[in-house]
Amino acid sequence: MTTDTPAITRERQLAVAATLDRVRALAASTPDRVTLTRIASELALLAARPELFPRSDFPAPQASQGAGASTRYRLNPQDSDEDIALYLNSINPGKSTPPHNHDTWAVIVALEGREENRVYRRTDDGSRPGHARLEVEREVTVQPGTPITFLPQDLHSIHVTGDRPTLHFHLYGQPLETLTGRIGIDLETGEIVNYNARHFSRSEERA
Repeated sequence: MTTDTPAITRERQLAVAATLDRVRALAASTPDRVTLTRIASELALLAARPELFPRSDFPAPQASQGAGASTRYRLNPQDSDEDIALYLNSINPGKSTPPHNHDTWAVIVALEGREENRVYRRTDDGSRPGHARLEVEREVTVQPGTPITFLPQDLHSIHVTGDRPTLHFHLYGQPLETLTGRIGIDLETGEIVNYNARHFSRSEERA
């Protein structure tokens, strides 16, 4: 049963638009880590209004879809391939990804649930084409009150833990479907692959 009403929908649209206007002002020049922290603070203000993002309107994937199933909701219209894109992601526990970059800046802020992020550094010299060696630099569990930010070539993997699906804001400098240069790295073999081609699915996305 949905709790969405025209009034809630309109209030949500206004809140998202106002937040993204402030983000665009912050991101007018290429964001650095300090700027991304400020952007995360803006998203945290939006996350502090959970009544605008009820589970009834943004349901988690069905249990029948299996561990790690995910649904991605686009919150702002795609006016341009160059514009920022805000999604609300819901992922069932059990999801893991290989290390990957975003090829644009990214900010993740949680409303509900826990997502372990492992951030990596490259330890090779880049002399072997198509391969890389990585080691874990730090681990951050994204949950309410603990965001994470990424520059375009930062590498991370996600691991959804706990016993409840996530509901997290994912904000990117460009829409995910336009980022054709993203890479993923197989930790066992070191092979570098096209991440969008292997792991990105538009079928997960809902308006």
